[in-house]
Amino acid sequence: MIPPHQDVLRVLVVEDEPRYRAFLIETLEDMGCEPIGAGTAFEAQRFLAARAPDALVLDLNLPVTDGMTFLASFRRTHVEVPVVIITGYGDFDAARRAISLNVTEFLTKPCHLGQIERAMDRVRRRLARTEPEAIDGPPAASEPNAEHRLAAIERRAILDALRVHRGNRSAAAAALGISRRALYNKIMQYRAEGVEVP
Repeated sequence: MIPPHQDVLRVLVVEDEPRYRAFLIETLEDMGCEPIGAGTAFEAQRFLAARAPDALVLDLNLPVTDGMTFLASFRRTHVEVPVVIITGYGDFDAARRAISLNVTEFLTKPCHLGQIERAMDRVRRRLARTEPEAIDGPPAASEPNAEHRLAAIERRAILDALRVHRGNRSAAAAALGISRRALYNKIMQYRAEGVEVP
């Protein structure tokens, strides 16, 4: 865990796309972090053998060993390290598994700088927290807070997919890996809750 007097976060960025990895590293440097990049899970493991990061930024769609497999392995030895997933590979099942592995934030590509800033702010707050959840591991999937977080991640993924596909329900449903009927039901639910749907 980052010491209270230390402002610079050591962030391991695991992203296989070199240009996007460079973008994330530059963005995190601008936010006062000390990022180090890895293009594969193997490269990330080499870094972890030498030094533990304060936070992890992870893409799920990695070559050879996928990001979720790497995350499960990472969690066995780094339970308290905040994790931000930034991926174009996000679907509801991935988000559900990420919640069970105590992910701090789940962002879908393309994501805006503001989303990355908010995610890193949550990382800093989590590191500063002394609540039992921060040191006892992930919440049980049946806890109300976990269900609320899962619903929020699902809503964000659906709304992001609709924005990316400019409101095209068929394309958004295909990108999310759900049926058009399931997407339609979610849209109706969000509208009833007062959420603006693209």
